[in-house]
Amino acid sequence: MGDIDTPDEYTSARKLVLRAEKREAALTKNSTGGLGADFSHLPLKADHIQRPVWTCPDGSIFLEAFHDLYVAAYDFLVAIAEPVARPEFLHQYKLTPYSLYAAVATNIETEAIISVLERLSKNELPKEVKKFIRDCTMKYGKAKLVLKHNRFYVESEFPIVLRELLRDPTIAQARLMEDTENVDEQGFTTYTKAEEMKENLQILREPDEDSDDEDRDEVQKVKKPTVVVSFQVKAEAVEQVKRQAIELDYPLMEEYDFRNDQINPNVPQFDLKPHTRIRRYQERSLAKMFGNGRARSGIIVLPCGAGKTLTGVTAAQTIKKSVVCLCTNAVSVLQWKFQFQLWTNIPDENIAVFTSDRKDTINPGACVLVTTYTMVSFSGKRSDKAQEIMDIITSREWGLLLMDEVHVVPAKMFRRVVGSVKAHCRLGLTATLVREDDLISDLNFLIGPKLYEANWMDLTAQGYLANVQCVEVWCPMTGPFMKEYLMASNSRLKQLLYVMNPSKLRATEFLVRFHEERGDKIIVFSDLVYSLKKFAEMLKKPLIYGETPEYERQAILGTFRSTDTVRTICISKVGDTSIDLPEANVIIQVSSHFGSRRQEAQRLGRILRPKSYTQQDGSNRSSFNAFFYTLVSTDTQEMFYSAKRQQYLIDQGYTFKIVTNLCERADKEAVEKGYAYSTPENDRDLLRTVLGSETELEKDQRAEDTAIRRTNADGAALADASVKRTAGLTMAQMSGGTGLRYRESSSGSSKKHPLFAKRQRQGR
Repeated sequence: MGDIDTPDEYTSARKLVLRAEKREAALTKNSTGGLGADFSHLPLKADHIQRPVWTCPDGSIFLEAFHDLYVAAYDFLVAIAEPVARPEFLHQYKLTPYSLYAAVATNIETEAIISVLERLSKNELPKEVKKFIRDCTMKYGKAKLVLKHNRFYVESEFPIVLRELLRDPTIAQARLMEDTENVDEQGFTTYTKAEEMKENLQILREPDEDSDDEDRDEVQKVKKPTVVVSFQVKAEAVEQVKRQAIELDYPLMEEYDFRNDQINPNVPQFDLKPHTRIRRYQERSLAKMFGNGRARSGIIVLPCGAGKTLTGVTAAQTIKKSVVCLCTNAVSVLQWKFQFQLWTNIPDENIAVFTSDRKDTINPGACVLVTTYTMVSFSGKRSDKAQEIMDIITSREWGLLLMDEVHVVPAKMFRRVVGSVKAHCRLGLTATLVREDDLISDLNFLIGPKLYEANWMDLTAQGYLANVQCVEVWCPMTGPFMKEYLMASNSRLKQLLYVMNPSKLRATEFLVRFHEERGDKIIVFSDLVYSLKKFAEMLKKPLIYGETPEYERQAILGTFRSTDTVRTICISKVGDTSIDLPEANVIIQVSSHFGSRRQEAQRLGRILRPKSYTQQDGSNRSSFNAFFYTLVSTDTQEMFYSAKRQQYLIDQGYTFKIVTNLCERADKEAVEKGYAYSTPENDRDLLRTVLGSETELEKDQRAEDTAIRRTNADGAALADASVKRTAGLTMAQMSGGTGLRYRESSSGSSKKHPLFAKRQRQGR
């Protein structure tokens, strides 16, 4: 593989991203949109009451979730637009170049998009929107790169598109002439096109029987030709052709005709077990991927607890070719291996694990390899065994590159992954397709468009997810703590003061007692290990953090899952992912990772798995069977971080109930029942302990990070490759919204002896 600094797929994708941004900026500039925009002048249709959608000149679309045509309109809008916010009664979507790219990727034509949107819209479709749709889809989706019969073809339904591509000398030189029967007068190979599944095109039909006949005829006119044309390209020139097509603004959507791949062998016995059941929304996501009988590259977004792993396993066994499954850490690797063996009949010798601690032998035939992003992208010197396995990975063809939690992968690391694994199809899985840097935009072209995104609230109403009541509890800072908070100059001390606020400790003990009496199972989350130990000591509950031995961790989790002996456990950030606790139904969050929206969604995901008593007829919309408490010290910086963290969940339709009087009840009950911190003297003792524990705090956090690296070396590099707190970052990055981990550096430690500074530079 070439050096990553040379022009590569990532560089080409950035060009497409910049073009998309220009088109989107032009749409916003040409409209009167923006914050507080007034579109009341838009003329409504005479029968606007019967139509569920408002379409604004800036590309914003608003859907009435209570309308009779909601289901049909939702299926259409989620296929052509990006969801912005989906509260209970009114959804907001946004037309973007990426969403339209995803639409044409699944064979939805330009005029069909305009026609159906016109039919659903209460107002006349703005001319700016029509122009934007046509501009974005004029070239996107018009050409595909298809691997068929082990040969690469550039395929299109329009001969003029292929002629335009072949005018470029690089593409023309890469063309491989064929001597076949099905060749037209222009030298293109012709064959019948792969038809799209009817289910995927169902969104284009009339939503009701009362619609105008003219509209129905107009949609029916928009039909694809039954014949497509193509030309073959040399296998060694495929990457050059893809890059050059991007230069011409014709990005080639990749499809893998895996059923006609006779060279790469199938994984033996790679079938779903009889007990495996695929849910309806999982079927729909896979229908988008395999809609025309081939495997499309792209991204599937499903909520935490909704079965992303089973969706990925089903996609892999549908293709049945060799698979590389990439995870964020070693624990996830073992869980994915277990899921492959749980849901399919794959033999043990055909599935291998490649981590820093375990390096299985890779089957020379077809196999499934589960590893981490770090192991594949590592650029330093490897052990002999690791290098041998990497040579095998880079030297063979893979049918599918399956990427879990794809949103967290830093761009440079992803470039190395793409350059190392030669896969014919790429599938990204995530629950939170959210970042505030440019990486999400890049994924549209590095992996493929977003194929499917499930609605959290719809899955909750259908009983596939627990119905969670989200509560923000305001905890007033006690006088002495607030005085020290205002005087503190150290940001870490400020954080410790608002986390160890005595009102917050009493509220935690009150909530734990209340929910244990109800028979609930509770997780107390704290990012600060020092405060986690104090909370666990106060509650007399077991705790799990980075330094907890594995045998002790499994013993605590096992007891929590299977008995009522332990109803509450305290966990640090090691529990954000890779810990499966379906029995838990209450989370109390006392400390978090600044403003990270991703962490908020991940922690909510710990209690999202459906409970045994969840109704599946939609009647559970107003009855909560899980509770997510965030305890916030009022009048502190924690309130800003909390508001930022909640935004992603609010956009998914969750509402946060703010409770301001719980601490009053907790203070009263603390005195009556003798809580650990029930008197002003207790509070003052706690304050003295906190003010003298800054060294202990730093020691605990360093030990936590060291332990995480030791027990999860594969995930550590991934975390370090994310945001570092330094000069020149945006406010979004500094508030924690863009990365996995904060790295604090003290100004006092920056002064080093020149000799040691030189050694440090040489060691990098």
